[in-house]
Amino acid sequence: MLAKVYSAVVNGIEACPVEVEVNAGWGDTTIVIVGLPDAAVKESRDRVSTALGNSGYKFPLGRTTINLAPADLKKEGPSFDLPIALGLLAATDQLRTERLHEFLVVGELALTGAVRPVKGVLPIALCARHERKRGVLVPAANANEAAVVEGLEVIPVQNLREAAAFLSGEISIGPVQVDVQRLFEQPMEDEVDFAEVKGQESVKRALEVAAAGGHNVLLIGPPGTGKSMLAKRLPTILPPLTLEEALETTKVHSIAGLLQPGQALVTRRPFRAPHHTASDAGLLGGNVHPTPGEVSLAHNGVLFLDELPEFKRSVLETLRQPLEEGRVTISRAAGTVTFPARFMLVAAMNPTPDGKMPGESRCSPREIQSYLNRISGPLLDRIDLHVEVPVVKFRDIAATHPTEPSAKLRERVVAARRRQQDRFRGRSRILCNAHMGSKELRQFCVLDEVSMDLLRYAMNELRLSARAYDRILKVARTIADLAGSDRILPEHVGEAIQYRSLDRQIWG
Repeated sequence: MLAKVYSAVVNGIEACPVEVEVNAGWGDTTIVIVGLPDAAVKESRDRVSTALGNSGYKFPLGRTTINLAPADLKKEGPSFDLPIALGLLAATDQLRTERLHEFLVVGELALTGAVRPVKGVLPIALCARHERKRGVLVPAANANEAAVVEGLEVIPVQNLREAAAFLSGEISIGPVQVDVQRLFEQPMEDEVDFAEVKGQESVKRALEVAAAGGHNVLLIGPPGTGKSMLAKRLPTILPPLTLEEALETTKVHSIAGLLQPGQALVTRRPFRAPHHTASDAGLLGGNVHPTPGEVSLAHNGVLFLDELPEFKRSVLETLRQPLEEGRVTISRAAGTVTFPARFMLVAAMNPTPDGKMPGESRCSPREIQSYLNRISGPLLDRIDLHVEVPVVKFRDIAATHPTEPSAKLRERVVAARRRQQDRFRGRSRILCNAHMGSKELRQFCVLDEVSMDLLRYAMNELRLSARAYDRILKVARTIADLAGSDRILPEHVGEAIQYRSLDRQIWG
């Protein structure tokens, strides 16, 4: 007898529908799985056969063929255990139901018949809605994650017998529901706050500008000046995630298996800080079967690279595509996948190899320049703000008066982002000032004569590089937004010029 169960496989951050066809025939007792399965899928026959016996069902006699269609799509992971088991029950008349076609089924089986959680349930639930399925049968631990998809019945199952009893109508299982709006309304209590940072008011201002415009930022200063401390507090002033951003971020984290048990949605912007020994595959993603790397796990959040010159140059060069396009494409023998990777890059570095300022360093100008040259021009071109982090003075450390908390900074950042959303309405690829192209710069960054003269003077006298021109215009537009100004004024341009330290060619 032939039975058909519907499931799905994750490819990149999207899921593709898969038909699990099970045919129980005559011949020697064996199970054959076809349809480009990987090792984990092939092993499912042993898990499924044991789970069937321990759940009180009979193992099919004769030759059983399981086809995972389409046959040219690679099938990975243990998520096909439950649909294969239900298909075997239906093909041997141990499960009689007309409801198999109404649901999309995923789940890993334990040898006892219990259903274990799997990765990528959110994109699978979105696939089920796209395929116009009534609902999904998922492990109970993944139910909240799938329930954020509206218009879909999410049925949590604990074990194989429960899944079979539900499909046959013997028991009723209420669908899981999640109030998405309530998830976003829950108060966010940050473990860190800008109020804890003593001094460094100029750096706080620069990070506020970076957060308001979505700009990449490079912090340059001696050890112990608080570069890492400041960077870790940047997410506390970023605007909250929108529902669309939260869904994209949750899909990436679901595929990577980073969601906590029972977690429905990622509602806070991620902060990723890989070590400088990270490989290009760890940063970009990859392995034999392409998986999200750090740049994708930081999607809609912050990627912090401490000790930037210590990263391998080949690793840093891989950042150029995601910084420019907001996505990363990985090609491997198993296939080509594209992951989203639109993040804020925050990097930190010492000004010289020995950590001291150029005028105090014992390193020669050649050694300093060689150290700075570890960061290529094309990568530096994609960093809008170069911020000098000075040594904190004693009076700032000993000060007892309170400093501005993250909540106050976030209010100004959110107001500036709201102005940008109104400005870029109808341009889906542009979410903030940092994403502007040449066309938008000409349209929204028009300078008056005084501002243009100031910029011209800076380009000539401070020996700013040509690549700094567009960056200064973008940052000046953000500073104007923070000030609530429709026009870019000379003081906005002047402040933006200060954030191009490495272009002044004073180092070394």
